[in-house]
Amino acid sequence: MIVLLLTITAALAALVGGYTALKSRKKLHIAMSITSGLVLGLVAFDLLPEIFEGVANNDLDPVWPMLAFVLGFLIFHIVEKFILVHEGVEAGYGPHRHPKLGILRAVALVGHSFLDGLSIGVGFQVSQAVGYAVAIAVIGHRFADGFDTTSFMLLHKNSVARVSKFLSVVVFMPIIGGLTSLIYTFPESALVIYLGFFAGLLMYIGASNILPQAHAKNNSIKSVGYTVVGVVFIFIITRLA
Repeated sequence: MIVLLLTITAALAALVGGYTALKSRKKLHIAMSITSGLVLGLVAFDLLPEIFEGVANNDLDPVWPMLAFVLGFLIFHIVEKFILVHEGVEAGYGPHRHPKLGILRAVALVGHSFLDGLSIGVGFQVSQAVGYAVAIAVIGHRFADGFDTTSFMLLHKNSVARVSKFLSVVVFMPIIGGLTSLIYTFPESALVIYLGFFAGLLMYIGASNILPQAHAKNNSIKSVGYTVVGVVFIFIITRLA
C-alpha cells in the first residue's frame, strides 16, 4: 500500500510541474532556461550518482552504463537529425523546432517515468529506509519531469491537446511502475544500464535543444540565472534526499 501511495504522490508532482509549464508558456524562454538547469542537475546529482552506486553494489563493469550513456546521446542525435532532414526543416545546425522532436522527448520520459515508480518499489524490496530515500528523490524530480515534458513539447509547436495527452501518460507511468514492482523482480544491473542510457539522452537534449532554445531570443543574464536556479533546485532536492 505504501508503494502505491508514494507513486501516486510522484504522479501528482509531475502533474503540478506540467500545469506550471502550461501556465507559463507565454514566457517559454524563461521556462526553458529553468528546464535546462533542471536537466543538468538531474544528470549530475541524481542519475550519475545512482549509476555509480549501482555499479558498486552489483560489481558491474562501469563501461556498460557509460556505453549506454554514449548510445543514449548518439541515438537521440541520429533520430533528431533524421527527422529534421526528412521533413526538410533543417537549415544548418542550431536552434530548431518540430513537433516530432517534442513527441520523441515525451516518449523517452514515459519510459523513465515507469522506472521512477519501479525504483520506489524495488527500494522497498531492499528495506523501508532505502524505499523512502528513493521515493523522496523520485518525488523531488517528478515536478521537473512534468515541467520539462510540457515545456519541450510546447517549444516544438505541439498543440496543448497533444501535450495534455502525453503529460497524462507521463503522470500515470510511475503508478504502473510501482504496481509492476509488486509482481516482478528485476535485476538492478539492468536498471543501472538503463539509467546510463537515459542520462546520455538527457545530456544531448539539454545541450543541443533546450539550452540553445532558451537563449535563442534572450541572451540576458537573467536567462543564465534561471538556468543556475534549476541546477541549484535539483542539487538541494537530491541533498535532502
